[in-house]
Amino acid sequence: MVKKVNGRLHVAMIIQDFLPRGGGAERQIASLAPLLKALGVEISVLTRHYPGMPRYEVLRGIPVQRLPAPGPKYFAGAIYILGMLVSLMRDRPDIIHAHGLLSPAASAVIAKYLLGIPVIAKVLRGGPLGDIDRIRDKPFSKIRSKLLSKGVDIFLAISQEIDRELDRLGVPEERRIRIPNGVDTDRFGVLPASGKQAAKSSLGLPDAPVVIYTGRLVPEKRVDLLVEIWNDVRSVHPDAHLYILGTGEQETQLRDSAGSGIVFVGYTDDVPAYLAAADIYVLPSETEGLPNSLLEAMSAGLAVVATSVGGTPDVIEHGVDGLLVEPGNSEMLRSALVKLLGDDSLRQDLGRSARQKVVSSYSLPVIAERLREVYDFVTDNEFVSADQQLSHAN
Repeated sequence: MVKKVNGRLHVAMIIQDFLPRGGGAERQIASLAPLLKALGVEISVLTRHYPGMPRYEVLRGIPVQRLPAPGPKYFAGAIYILGMLVSLMRDRPDIIHAHGLLSPAASAVIAKYLLGIPVIAKVLRGGPLGDIDRIRDKPFSKIRSKLLSKGVDIFLAISQEIDRELDRLGVPEERRIRIPNGVDTDRFGVLPASGKQAAKSSLGLPDAPVVIYTGRLVPEKRVDLLVEIWNDVRSVHPDAHLYILGTGEQETQLRDSAGSGIVFVGYTDDVPAYLAAADIYVLPSETEGLPNSLLEAMSAGLAVVATSVGGTPDVIEHGVDGLLVEPGNSEMLRSALVKLLGDDSLRQDLGRSARQKVVSSYSLPVIAERLREVYDFVTDNEFVSADQQLSHAN
């Protein structure tokens, strides 16, 4: 059994990328770190090294070690795992918490076999292009799946979709725990109506309805579909503007195809300010985990239009705290945006309900406390073999 010193735990987080690289998963770790520390959990991060980044630094109070992975793919993987094992042997954390079922979780399970440290694995995304779906496309997929399903002590599922996929993978219910992502409800707050116009003015936004997208500009986010239907939306609401925040491989293509009323902001640290000033948030993705950007928009009290994929239907009840549309359905997306742009009362009702739900169930303090409970559960139980099932329910 792992022994805790004065009730405090050291949890080593393994993740493919970390700040300033990456996106929602990386920001989630950084946001939870100070709250976990207040609950007696010290975290450190093990990640891959990329050119131009320091091998070691303390970032936002988090010790971050970036491990080398040079050369061809399989050689790089072996060097990375070896470096991780050396680091874990030196620091001897109480728990390894892997983020993602590919390289991070596989590396963590190898470390468990060699060092006897219990492993928690968070599944970052379900559905097409999700963690489990991508494992099926990898060499030795059956062996990899068995290694993970037997070697990981607790799987964290951020959505019902992921929980069902883990069930089909053969992971018993007592080793699957549902914990969603969390959001900083203070940072992503609601402005009174009197303050929204001033916020728009300070950001250079028009005195008109503003629809906002925040996230990566990559194919699975389907921002191309949003850009495609925007002229039709503007034919009904000619004063509406679409602001797109973020960068990615499709940025040039999207800029070239965009019509009037679309503004590309690019990367910005002012996402909370833009959300507070906007009127509607839209997320047209074809696949998701549980998007932090969605929770942030709901926390800011925005009416949301989002596709019914991943963990989004777990969060949004259609017509109560947002509008759900089918992925890839341009007519449903257009109609939902047109409807919200033409109904101030509905926008306010949906935004108010969205804020209430996020504060009660998805705030960072709530998620931090649930994680501490899971860490205590893992360290208070012995995991003497890779295929031992927990004797306690969730």
